[in-house]
Amino acid sequence: MNGPLHDTPARHTVVVGGGIAGLAAAHRLTAAGARVTLLEATGRLGGKLHAGEIAGVPVDLGAESMLARRAEGVGLARAVGLGERLQAPAVAVSAVWTRDALRPLPKGHVMGVPGTAEALAGLLSPEGVARIGRERELSPADVGDDVAIGEFVAGRLGREVVDRLVEPLLGGVYAGDAYRISMRAAVPGLFEAARRYDALLDAVREVQAKGAVQQGAGPVFMGLAGGIGTLPDAVAAAVRAAGGDIRTSTPVLGLAPDAGGWRVRTDRETLAADAVVLATPAWASAALLTDTCPAAAADLGAVEYASMALVTLAFRRADLGELPGSGFLVPPVDGRSIKASTFSSNKWSWVDEGSDELFVLRTSLGRHGEERALDRDDAELVALSLGDLGRAVGLTARPVASEVTRWTGGLPQYPVGHLARVARIRREVAALPAALRVCGAAFDGVGIPACVADGQRAADEILATPTPARGTHPDAGE
Repeated sequence: MNGPLHDTPARHTVVVGGGIAGLAAAHRLTAAGARVTLLEATGRLGGKLHAGEIAGVPVDLGAESMLARRAEGVGLARAVGLGERLQAPAVAVSAVWTRDALRPLPKGHVMGVPGTAEALAGLLSPEGVARIGRERELSPADVGDDVAIGEFVAGRLGREVVDRLVEPLLGGVYAGDAYRISMRAAVPGLFEAARRYDALLDAVREVQAKGAVQQGAGPVFMGLAGGIGTLPDAVAAAVRAAGGDIRTSTPVLGLAPDAGGWRVRTDRETLAADAVVLATPAWASAALLTDTCPAAAADLGAVEYASMALVTLAFRRADLGELPGSGFLVPPVDGRSIKASTFSSNKWSWVDEGSDELFVLRTSLGRHGEERALDRDDAELVALSLGDLGRAVGLTARPVASEVTRWTGGLPQYPVGHLARVARIRREVAALPAALRVCGAAFDGVGIPACVADGQRAADEILATPTPARGTHPDAGE
């Protein structure tokens, strides 16, 4: 390597990807005094955080809330001046539309897995409730090194628990199949508790007891007045204020090691960097690492993604009856088109205050293995949504406006063995001769706090890595 090593922040770090993970990494790096260039291929920042409007009413067209009991998401919002705009849901009473009726979302469960049979009475059939109560007749539970949460829970408590509650809850997070999703990756607290108990019901109650201790800490979820989609631009503004350079519409076409650092080739120029953070979807990171780190690229390329669509609808309030609660979930087993609906004007005060005359709600469609539904045009997706809303809540009004937002390849899947794959990827990239880290939704969680935490972790590891003092490559655009 050329030049002396130093343990101060990298002279120049290029962050590839302007979603919330990449922005969090850039924010952490610039706060530590590093020089940062963030490159985003599309024309906007934020990835699946996207603020928009419908009929003049501000709405989120992507993620709408974040888990508040993890500190990273709300902490970042406060750090970039949005603390006063943090807002808990005004209404947080949800339902499950199953067996041809809206049924209250039960309490006393962990991601749909109950601690008692009685917790799901009314949602499940009497036979399904009775099946839960017979768990202690089974041999001791054994989750091994990892297990699909759907298969494990079905074996312990019956398939009806999975089909009517675990599936719709997990589907809302991963747009995936509970019978494939890793319990260790998706519900780690329950997985660890299940290793200590012979009965799954006892493991659930331990997790619930720990959660009860946190209840005094405030709401479970938080949004932002104006939309969670306003967070990326606020982070970007803080990065720029600290000297960071953020460039949109700048795809990275190649990445190559160079004199202890990296050459980052865009469609316009080649940048010299001491370190790189890849905060792109797994397939994009795989393409950039194919030559430099083929083992990591192979694992990254094997990560599967689900696609989904959000249909946002605005109605005249005068045309609607009262819609109950904050919305409802839909189990795939019931064969409906939509998988959930959120009554946004009920759930969020800032949406409700956006118009005295209009009521906004949204539906979601699509999950892993069922992307063909998204081949339909926007008008068909709106019609499917209206049809299901009519059957679920008796809605007959016609919307005054609609907006369809498609998230193609939007949600990475976490099958059994996911965490082992993540460990291999990180081990391979950490062994590269020049500093490089990967981060984002494909690794430790798809939620906003998890993505923020992963971006911050990547930044911290870059800051802790000695790098050679470098000049600018003669071909670089710096």
